[in-house]
Amino acid sequence: MTVDIKQAQDVYKDAGESVIFTTLMLNHKDLKEEKDAIADFSDMSNSIINSMRIRDPEAQAHIAWGFGSDAWDYLFPNAPKPKELENFKEIKGPKYTAVSTPGDLFIHVRASKMAVCYELMDQFMGILRPITTVEDETHGFRYIEGRAIIGFIDGTENPAGVESMDYTLIDDQEDPEFANGSYAFAQKYMHNMKAWNDLKTEDQEKAIGRHKFSDRELDDDEKLPNAHNIASQDNEGGVEHKIVRMNVPFSDPAEDKTGTYFIGYSKDFAVTNRMLTNMFTKSDRLLDFSTPITGNLFFIPSKPTLKKIADGDY
Repeated sequence: MTVDIKQAQDVYKDAGESVIFTTLMLNHKDLKEEKDAIADFSDMSNSIINSMRIRDPEAQAHIAWGFGSDAWDYLFPNAPKPKELENFKEIKGPKYTAVSTPGDLFIHVRASKMAVCYELMDQFMGILRPITTVEDETHGFRYIEGRAIIGFIDGTENPAGVESMDYTLIDDQEDPEFANGSYAFAQKYMHNMKAWNDLKTEDQEKAIGRHKFSDRELDDDEKLPNAHNIASQDNEGGVEHKIVRMNVPFSDPAEDKTGTYFIGYSKDFAVTNRMLTNMFTKSDRLLDFSTPITGNLFFIPSKPTLKKIADGDY
């Protein structure tokens, strides 16, 4: 089983200082026009990215983009399809629901400067705007010390460095046609920050399962039974399975609208789905303060797959 990082999009990098998440819907009016534009974008996006990295190498721009299930079926009805690409099915728990929302195309841009994110998205949309409408656009930022907006260190359970490839990239035996691709699950949460901040620090810690400032894990008997770091795990088969999270806060503080954009990359969406199922069926304590308003699954193609799309082979 092998993967090749050089053939993959940026599904294993850091979250970035500035971030734009964009979900688009195809017009579904003129298949040829839309398919031609997607072929152009598949061909030109890498050149746009490389040009920006030359123009501003210190910005550390990273980009991943891909397709929802309906878009794949519409654009490539006679092509093979990634094994796990499907419309996300909502998860109903006893108290809360992980909603399913539309999404044909997904673009995740991050860099050390918002100006670079803007320039990349502006050029991307120059190709995509005529064939799409915007379902959601969210601008995120790195919070102080890389913490989540709720004040806790974020992403400490992530696989580190090159190791993350083992969790994010499809290998050549799992789904050979789509080796070095990845699945991205995107979910936008709105927070009740007043209710959260009204909790005592020790109650916040019991809810998350970690000390707030040191990030040390609490003893099991100190955590709530539905603490976030218990409820969000996937221990299928007695083994802890991991994904790569790049969660990012966003906010319109004057309007008192603050949230977290959850993005999870994995080679196996079943792992992410089990984590979500655990969270919602166990009523993760964090859900008392966090409401999901979007939820959709995308496939992030490898560079060779993008070349096939650009060449019209799909």
